Formats: sequence, C-alpha cells, structure tokens
Amino acid sequence: MANRAASQAVWSVLLPTPDETVRFAARIADFLRAGDLVTLSGDLGVGKTTFARALVRHLAGEPELDVPSPTFTLMQLYDTPAFPVVHADLYRIRSADELAELGWDEASDGALLIVEWAERIGDALPEDRLDVTMSIDPDQPETARTATVTGFGHFSARIAQTEAVESLLKAAGFADATRTHLTGDASTRAYERLGLPDGRTALFMTSPPRADAPVVRFGKPYHEIARLAGDIRPFLAMDAALRRQGVSAPDVYAADAAAGIAVLEDLGSEPFVDAEGPIPERYLEAVALLARLHATDLPATVPLGDGSYAIPPYDLDALQVEAELVIDWYAPHIGRIAIPASGRNAFMGICSRLFGEVVGRDTTWTLRDYHSPNLIWLDGREGLARVGVIDFQDCVLGHPAYDVAALLQDARVTVPDALELKLLGAYAQLRASMDPAFDMAGFVRAYAILGAQRATKLLGIFARLDKRDGKPQYLAMLPRIEGYLIKGLAHPALAELRGWYETYMPRVLAPRPAPARETA
Repeated sequence: MANRAASQAVWSVLLPTPDETVRFAARIADFLRAGDLVTLSGDLGVGKTTFARALVRHLAGEPELDVPSPTFTLMQLYDTPAFPVVHADLYRIRSADELAELGWDEASDGALLIVEWAERIGDALPEDRLDVTMSIDPDQPETARTATVTGFGHFSARIAQTEAVESLLKAAGFADATRTHLTGDASTRAYERLGLPDGRTALFMTSPPRADAPVVRFGKPYHEIARLAGDIRPFLAMDAALRRQGVSAPDVYAADAAAGIAVLEDLGSEPFVDAEGPIPERYLEAVALLARLHATDLPATVPLGDGSYAIPPYDLDALQVEAELVIDWYAPHIGRIAIPASGRNAFMGICSRLFGEVVGRDTTWTLRDYHSPNLIWLDGREGLARVGVIDFQDCVLGHPAYDVAALLQDARVTVPDALELKLLGAYAQLRASMDPAFDMAGFVRAYAILGAQRATKLLGIFARLDKRDGKPQYLAMLPRIEGYLIKGLAHPALAELRGWYETYMPRVLAPRPAPARETA
C-alpha cells in the first residue's frame, strides 16, 4: 500500500521474472516527463541496469536498442521522441562537485535523468525525485525481484495515482490489458481502450478533480456557478441512475472515486452520423429516448455508494454565466470587440428575463451533452437500448428542451432544417402520447430560448478553447453554431436578444457558411 503522506509515497511490487521487470519499467515510463529525476538503488547485480535499460527502450520505442551500462562512461545520452534521456552511473563519483566536469548541467537540461548510485552526491539530490530500489527476497524464486518505488515531493501524487490505477485494473480483471489512448474531448477527462488477449475490451477513464480556479463571482469559480462536475462522483451516480431507467449507459466494472478513475464497459464506436451527416433513423431513436425520460417522474437525488448524490439545479446563475462567455471570449475572437459595461448589463438583463421563463419549469434530468459524439449505436440491442449514452456527469435538473436542442442543433454535424423539424415533431408526438397536457407551443418557445443559450455558450467556449487552451480545432465549428444561433434568434421570443446582437455584435448575424460534415 502507498503511504499517501504529503511529501512521500511508497509502492512495492513483486516482479517474479525479468520479463515482469521489463513490463513494470514500461508502466513507470508512461508517467515520466522531461526534467524528471529517477534514482535507482540496490546492491550490485540486483537488476538496476535491467530496469534502466527497459525504461530507456520503452521511451525510445525501440525494444532492441543497445543500452549499455554507463559504469565506465558515467553518462549515456539518448534522443527519444518525447525528450532526451540521460542514463548515468555515479558509482565512481566521490562528490557532487565532480558532476560539473562531466558536463552534467548541459546534458541534463530538459532531459529525463536516470541515475544509478545517486546517493554518491548526497544532499545535492533534489527534493522532487522518484527512487526505485531493487532487492532480492530470499523467500521468492531466484529470478524474482522486489521493486520499491518511492515518490518524493511532487512525485508522491504520481506514485499514489499509479498505484491506484494498477489496483483498479487488477480488480476489474484488466491488469494484463494493452492500453491505447483515445482522442480526448474538450474536457479534462482522458480515455484509454483496454484490450485482453482473449478479445475482451473495456475503457479506462481518468476524471481528475478540477484544479483550483479563479473566482468569477459570488466567491465561486466558473465551474461551480455553471454546475459542472467537480470530480468523478457525479458520473458514477448518474451512470447507475440512467441504467436503472433502462438507458444504455456503460456498466462500471470498477471505480476509485478518490483517485478519479474507472473501468467502464466498452460500448464500441458505431456513430450516429456518416459521411452524409446525421443518420435519421438513429436520431429518431435518440429523440424517442429523450421523450421517454422526460415523461418519467425522475428523482432529484440518486444513490451513490453508501450515500446519495443531489443533482444540482440548472438555475439562472448557471445559464447566465455560460451565456456570458460570448462576451468574454467570442467577442474578442471575431474582431477585438470590447463590449462596454452598459452592453454587458443589457445582455444580462435580457438573458435574465428569457432564462427566467424556463428555470424551474417541467424540470427533468438535463444531461447537457446529449449529442452525436456522445451517442453510440448498439445494433445488438433492442428498442431504445440501442442508444448508448456516455457523457452525463454534468447532468442538472433543467428544462427538457435543452437536451432536445443539444441533439438537433449539433455543434459537430449540421442537422438540416427539414430533419430538425421532423425530429422535433416526433418528440412532440411522443410526449403528447404519454401526457395529453403536453404544451407544444410552450415547448417550442423554450426550445428556441435554450437553443440560443446553448449556441451562445458554445461560441464562447470554443473561442476559449482556442485562446486559453491551445485547441484551435474547435474554431471550425463556429460557423455552424452561428447558423444555429441566427435560426433561434428568428423566434419572436428572442426579438430583444436579436436586437442586442444587431447593436453590439452584428458580425454574428452575417456568418460564414456552416461546414456540411462533421469536423471534430
């Protein structure tokens, strides 16, 4: 077990064979970065060089790379795809002063350092380092070694996380799986596909707690006001809640909520779009699933472990802080537009009146990211179970029109007007068949308001992803979102908001042509 003290974490692993040592070195290599220091400890002949050689070969991507012991040369340098690697043996060094004569500072600048006999330089060792001590246990087979990995300083958290991952994969039955990184989304989550020799697969999800963020207002950061998940717990709670409703959310094979990791059922990758755009039959099923959920009396609090999770409300503050992103990020993006304080106040007043119409009305689970990238077609299942849903950790209690707008005004693929109307009509018919009191006119008004809110938010988010996060690929979707916004602003309910755009951001009302196919 790891000692999760603030400055140190210890992880011991039995390695029965040299092959296990090689595999273990590869797992350690996966979380090393440029500038890191790895020290290797242990008696002569215990396997330090075997471990170092495996580490270098994995980083270089060359299983047969010649990695000689640096006992006589003192330093060996390697260029790897990610960063330079310096493998050093300090056995013949008597003090840290001798390192300068070796050109140590120049060689180690921006490199990963792998150092044997690092204790020779004593107090010169930096506080932040990873120590791997190899030892022989007389009670184990002759080929076995024990690796005791100690993380000092900032390595402590990395070691604790790595141990948690290894333990979770073992608990889920995927300890020996190959791991393939999958393309990430706009969030901080990361995914890997796990594969076993027998053909079984799963997904490994990392959803770390949100880092501290600057206060926006009310003494809170943006994500708290916008009611975005702060860690993995909302995902785990809503996953189980959706499955209880018969929704094809992924089965959770194992999870460590404290570490923010989970092993999930692999629902595959069959999409809801093809080269021509949305696949109408699949979108119809996705609409039908929403209609069924929205016609169900869903709880506001759901079980989570031994306790419960209260789904947060999609309140006025959340809707407004999201919409305001268009002023803070999108306006500067399209032409260095600076909205004056009077313009911001006018915008917020209009939004307050519009969003006030939908807040607290017909409240249901609002998944918020119910659109094509997060829907998987499960042809082997029946009925609505064919709609696989994978993104719902930001679920809130909001108006049902939001998720319908998210699906039918998809940021990543153009939904033709005729198809949008057909799907909207199908949703309305299903709702009316389950609830004769369903107000179609009121729903369409809410659909226009929340569609405009979502489009306004996304314009700001995608501009922010480019400017702040270095993800320019999202800019390609801006013309499509502008088109959705213009369409929404044509509704009489949004006349005042349209007037605001005409005054302060007329560029939005004369957009570029939207791309016809999926772009991201």
